[in-house]
Amino acid sequence: MKLIERKQYLDKMINVIGTPDIKVITGVRRAGKSKLLDAFKEYIVKNIPNNNIIHINFNFPEYEHLLEYRPLYDYINSQYAEGKENFVFIDEVQMCDCFEKAINGLHASEKYDIYITGSNAFLLSSDLATLFTGRTFEIKVYPFSFSEYLQYFEYTDKYVAFDKFVLEGGMAGSYLYKDQEAKYDYIAEVFDTLIVRDIRRKYKIRNTQLMDKIVDFLMDNISNLSSARNITNALSVAMEKVNHTTVSSYMQYLCNAFAFYKVRRYDIKGKKYLSANDKYYLSDHTFRYAKLGTKNMDYGRVLENIVAVELLRRGYEVYVGVLYKKEIDFVAIKRNEKIYIQISDNITDEKTFEREVAPLLKINDAYPKMVIARTYHDEYQYEGVKIVDISDWLMNK
Repeated sequence: MKLIERKQYLDKMINVIGTPDIKVITGVRRAGKSKLLDAFKEYIVKNIPNNNIIHINFNFPEYEHLLEYRPLYDYINSQYAEGKENFVFIDEVQMCDCFEKAINGLHASEKYDIYITGSNAFLLSSDLATLFTGRTFEIKVYPFSFSEYLQYFEYTDKYVAFDKFVLEGGMAGSYLYKDQEAKYDYIAEVFDTLIVRDIRRKYKIRNTQLMDKIVDFLMDNISNLSSARNITNALSVAMEKVNHTTVSSYMQYLCNAFAFYKVRRYDIKGKKYLSANDKYYLSDHTFRYAKLGTKNMDYGRVLENIVAVELLRRGYEVYVGVLYKKEIDFVAIKRNEKIYIQISDNITDEKTFEREVAPLLKINDAYPKMVIARTYHDEYQYEGVKIVDISDWLMNK
């Protein structure tokens, strides 16, 4: 498979070389965590001559004898090289029983620079502080961005490339297949056999039918406000004994495994977060096509999903804005920076344009406001609101 340099993530890893943190690479399955670790290993070999890299990948049978924490701990210590910079890389660390005991012991020795990846259902962001007694540094990896997609396929026409990206998405493993249906078969298999299977194993889920129904509901309702209660009500029509608490737990499990990202609502006028009804976005929009098909394509929702994930990729906290009962698609916040964003597939119709711009014009503060759409034009402004083509925005122009 063709490889590209994922500079955004590689730079993050390079910048924390030598820090005492346990570096944890997280992200949805098949997003490229292992390949990133390989690229980082190559960087160390080229740039740190005095290195000793201890690399264990539990996907390979030759490491089966290390699947308990004590043999793993003893093996790594046996590979320690005095007087060198010792790096520990462990892929799929969750396959080792009680892996956290080995990692904590190695970290306490202060002899190793430690980097690990793992299945997300077993290595959750929310669990890192509990699992590891040392400080952790999380590198969040996402499927390919549009910029990375352009780099991979070497497209020169950004508009043609974006149309293809909408259909093909960022799961790079699917790029090896020439037929679109074969691509979707691969993507569906990643979702079913890797993501959902991990969740079932981690949480010992017995009601697999309910889990599947919740997945289908959330996929069909990306960009719509959803809650455990309205999903419970919807499913209760077709299924018996659907429990609100169980539905809420299953939704959380799906977010824990990075299958979906939950985006909360934010009251712009009251400057407070709202608890009821959130939006859920897929980690890659093509999971929706692969599972539900492409007959009822809603490009507005798909573009909204793409922008939501890109904002997360760029390190923003993302919220749905509420102002005088009107909705702003996204309020993106990073430290002192804040951006208000509306998403639309097509704003050539005057009424559509006015509908998208109107809520932004009612916001009284001075933070940037923009409409992101398929304009096929250079950026321009309308009464202080930036109107940006989505391909340009995704390319970070």
